[in-house]
Amino acid sequence: MFFACPAQRGGYHTLLMRTKVYFFGIVACLFVFTACKNSNRRGSIAVTPGQLQQKAADIIKSSIIHAAATGGVLPDSVKLSQSRLSKLLYEKNEYAPLWCKEQDWLPAGDSLFRLIEKAQLFGLFPEDYHVKEVSGIRQKFFNDSLRKGDQKDASLWAEADMMLTDAFFQMVKDIKLGRLPHDSVTLRKDSVLTDSFYMAKFALVQQQTSPAQIFQSLEPGHTGYRLLKKAIPKFLDSANYRSFTKVPSPGKDPVAFKKALQQRLYEEGFLATDSVVADSATIALAVKKFQEKKGIAIDGRVGEGTIRMLNDNDKERFIRIAISMDKYKMLPEKMPSKYVWVNIPSYYMQLIDGDSVKINSKIIIGKSKTRTPVLTSNINELITYPQWVPPPSIVMKEILPAVKKNPGYLAKKGFSLWDSKGEEIDPYTVDWSKYNKGIPYRVVQGSGDANALGIMKFVFSNKYSVYLHDTNQRYLFGQVMRSLSHGCVRVQDWDKLTFYLLRNDSISTGRGYSRADSVRTWLKNKQKRSVALKNKMPVFIRYITCEGRNGNVIFHDDIYGDDKMLKEKYFASK
Repeated sequence: MFFACPAQRGGYHTLLMRTKVYFFGIVACLFVFTACKNSNRRGSIAVTPGQLQQKAADIIKSSIIHAAATGGVLPDSVKLSQSRLSKLLYEKNEYAPLWCKEQDWLPAGDSLFRLIEKAQLFGLFPEDYHVKEVSGIRQKFFNDSLRKGDQKDASLWAEADMMLTDAFFQMVKDIKLGRLPHDSVTLRKDSVLTDSFYMAKFALVQQQTSPAQIFQSLEPGHTGYRLLKKAIPKFLDSANYRSFTKVPSPGKDPVAFKKALQQRLYEEGFLATDSVVADSATIALAVKKFQEKKGIAIDGRVGEGTIRMLNDNDKERFIRIAISMDKYKMLPEKMPSKYVWVNIPSYYMQLIDGDSVKINSKIIIGKSKTRTPVLTSNINELITYPQWVPPPSIVMKEILPAVKKNPGYLAKKGFSLWDSKGEEIDPYTVDWSKYNKGIPYRVVQGSGDANALGIMKFVFSNKYSVYLHDTNQRYLFGQVMRSLSHGCVRVQDWDKLTFYLLRNDSISTGRGYSRADSVRTWLKNKQKRSVALKNKMPVFIRYITCEGRNGNVIFHDDIYGDDKMLKEKYFASK
């Protein structure tokens, strides 16, 4: 037992007395605050419709003024995301409620609330638009109505009205522009919406246009967006928000990895038990079943891609849907009539002509360490039997280490070495030990069937030195996971793309078919030639992990972890 000395006991009693005073002080403050709040609540009770309208307006005015001084926070601590716009709108309307009138919710108010409840159909999150608070107020209001007859609590009307206004403006912004930051490849011109734009959209509400129609008019017209949105209801109907065991990387803790992997496979029914340690053959078979279900390479091994799939769930998938829909909002409002569309995670390239897909080709894209960049450009040139000049990054990371071990590596790979004067250099005469970060020579792989670019190259201006091209490793198109290149995009149906571009160019030049004949001759004779296109073909290389197909949401592997990064930065609270 602990016994305090007299001095300690005196200090203890002093501390105890101070604590009691502090405690009762807090209680008194809470009592006063509660009394004031209840007093304000009693003062907001209205009996007549006219009284309800006036009291609600008075409460809106004081609350909006309060929010302007507190960074958008209302007196009841609700945060308005668009408090400045709300203030402008309410001032313009003399602080009158906008979504209700006297004792009735206006049809637009009911419609907006229902849209907020179903915000996921737009790739949005209801909690971003005060759904819980407004729902609670509506329920409380209806309960008060039953209990108090004709008495109405004006504060409830006012609070719900302000949150609906805030939600309306926020949804206009999120549906029109999305929630992702605009970067160097964003092609939208209206990265910021003007006050007049927002006010014009609310004016449509006052003109009896339904909020649903207004929101739909703000959505992108891109076919990919429409197909993805169309598939959301089916996804939501079958979504299971169950959380599965997270599988860590095997390199950090092999024991924890094996335990978590077995538990995860058991949770989804790929293993019969998690209480008895399964042998490697049983685990491999279960992994194959999982991979088959997810549509990825079936090899029974748990690599990075399989771990990403194991750690995915419907909650995470909806966030990826939301991110994908926002990426479509970063495209031009009106796409070109014809363009090449490369979606990196899908491993496919498409040639779009109007609403039709004229070419749908498998592609090979960059490894995670040598990513294919997101970009927008125009194909302006075709080159038959091209030479390949490896970029400095490949020379430094791959060619230089190899040639240091054996200068014969260059000849084996079909490379030649050239100096700044244009003279070919014998690699055996170079002291390679002097170079670590680069070399003062140009490495060139000559034209031919062994060339890494294959026999056709599609040139477009970009700062990454990447392009579309054929390949000398065509067997790789048979693989499911095709992130295998140094960053360029290898196209399986390069010939279809070639002759489509030539036919398209004939519209203005009148020489398309003669050019096509020439190209066939050059290919047959294995000749290096260049064809400049007058009708440059727009090319969009994008990274979108969700697509709508036949009414279903198709999820592609987040190969580069781009969606994971965006989720952690912009959707961490979801």
